[in-house]
Amino acid sequence: MLAKTKSYALRGVEGYEVSIEVDLNAGLPAYDTVGLADTAIKESKERVRSAIKNSLFQYPIRKITINLAPADTKKEGSHFDLAIALGILIANEEIVSKTYKDYIILGELSLDGSINHVRGVMPLIISAVQNGHKKFILPSQNAKEASYISGIEVYAFDKLTEVVNFLTGATQAQPLETSEFVSIQSANKYNVDFSEVKGQFVAKRALEIAVAGGHNVLMIGPPGAGKTMMAKCVPTIMPDMTFEEAIEVTKIHSVAGILDSNVGIVVNRPFRTPHHTATIPALMGGGSNAKPGEISLAHHGVLFLDEMPEYQRRTLETLRQPLEDGVAVVSRAKHTLEYPARFMLVASMNPCPCGNLGSKTQECKCTPSEIHRYISKLSGPLLDRIDLQIEVDNISYEDFRSTVASESSKDIKERVEKARKIQRERYAGTSTNTNDEMTNAQVKTYCKLDSDSEALLKNAFTKLNLSARASSRVLKVARTIADLDASENILITHIAEAIQYRSLDRKYWD
Repeated sequence: MLAKTKSYALRGVEGYEVSIEVDLNAGLPAYDTVGLADTAIKESKERVRSAIKNSLFQYPIRKITINLAPADTKKEGSHFDLAIALGILIANEEIVSKTYKDYIILGELSLDGSINHVRGVMPLIISAVQNGHKKFILPSQNAKEASYISGIEVYAFDKLTEVVNFLTGATQAQPLETSEFVSIQSANKYNVDFSEVKGQFVAKRALEIAVAGGHNVLMIGPPGAGKTMMAKCVPTIMPDMTFEEAIEVTKIHSVAGILDSNVGIVVNRPFRTPHHTATIPALMGGGSNAKPGEISLAHHGVLFLDEMPEYQRRTLETLRQPLEDGVAVVSRAKHTLEYPARFMLVASMNPCPCGNLGSKTQECKCTPSEIHRYISKLSGPLLDRIDLQIEVDNISYEDFRSTVASESSKDIKERVEKARKIQRERYAGTSTNTNDEMTNAQVKTYCKLDSDSEALLKNAFTKLNLSARASSRVLKVARTIADLDASENILITHIAEAIQYRSLDRKYWD
């Protein structure tokens, strides 16, 4: 007898329907899986057999053929187990109801018949809904994740027997209630605050501008100046994630298998800080299963590269395309995947191997060749994509022990929110969300200069030897500074401040 159940597979963060066909034939007992199944799916043979027997159902002693259609696409993952087991029971007439045809079925089986958590449930469900599916059977451990998607019926179970009883009508089950995203906003807490950062007023101002416009920033200074602490404070002044942003981030984290199943959705903006030994696949994404990399896991959040020159130069150069396009492209022999990667890059570095070059309190002992070798790991094209470059020096003892309260993250965040609101209204109806994402046409429209500002930018273009890309980014930063001042036009003071943040690459790299 032939039975068909429906499941879904992932291609990047998008899903496509997989029809699981189960055929039972007379002959010597055998179990064959076809349809470009990976090792995890082929190993389902033993999981499915043991789960069916230990759930006290009859396992057919016949020739079993499993086909995963479409047969010309690679299938990966263990989440087909439940659909395969139900297909075998249907073909063996253990389940006689036809209601199973209405459901997309996802779940990994244990040997005792328990249904385990699977990764990628949210992107799978969203893709299925877009293709017209409304009913789903999932593991209970994925229930919270699925509950944030409205307009669907989701039934969550712990055991294979529960699913069979539900499909045959022996027991009743209620669909999951939809969770409200607003109700968990209070969970958006951080353990750091800008009020804890002593001094460093210029750096904090630059970070405020960077967050307000979604710009990338590089901090250069000696060890112990507070670069890492300030970077960790950046998420505290970023706007709260919208539900749409949270869904996008959750899809990526779900595919990567790092989503907290107890919460079911990503509430805090991601803050990813990969080690300097990270490989290109770890940063960009890839591997045997082509999982998202660190830059995609930082989507709508912060990617912090501490001591940037310590990373391999080839690894750093891979950031150039995602910083421009907001997408990480992972190419393989038979397919190409795209993962969203619209992140804010925050990087820090010492000005030399010992870290004391240009310091007011310490003497640098590095040779010119050592300094050149160290900083040359950052190429000109990569530096051009970093909008703000700021110098951070050690603070004085008086600043360190000062009891005067510094400005809190809450106060800075209020100004950022006002600037972001101006940008949302300006770019309404377009794909642009922040000033950093402006197209060349939008730069011409929204970054018009008066004659004095134009003369200042021209002078900087010549004396600082700015590239066309760097000049465009100066205009974008100036637009953000104007938004923070609630100014409709870019003034000469805004251009001057923006140029100030573009001078360090010429100071150190020239």
